[in-house]
Amino acid sequence: MANLTHFMIPADDVDRARRFYAALLGWKIDPVPASPDTMGIAAMQYHAILTGPVEPGALSTGGLYKRHQKEPILSFVQVEDIEGVVSKVENLGGKISLPVTEIPGVGMTAMILDTEGNLIGIWTPLD
Repeated sequence: MANLTHFMIPADDVDRARRFYAALLGWKIDPVPASPDTMGIAAMQYHAILTGPVEPGALSTGGLYKRHQKEPILSFVQVEDIEGVVSKVENLGGKISLPVTEIPGVGMTAMILDTEGNLIGIWTPLD
């Protein structure tokens, strides 16, 4: 069974959103440093979110980034066979928004729209 493993929150003003979530929920939110293998993460103003200790059944990591369009909060589901999962999307009535793409040093990701138009991230970590 595939579990939700990560979420991403788009923000018009990343610093304002960081302060809001840190003050409201006590989340630890730190900028991710730019490096050659982070795929333009500096331009996204990407910040890593830690919501609390890792506990069974709890989603404890996420990201905050500069909004580019009117994208919603995005949740990611970890799967073992990303190619196999993505290959089923259109036959089940969904759409592929971002084909399987490598995130260097992290794993493979894709984004799909379900039958209701909801955007969902699919990913598999590096072995």
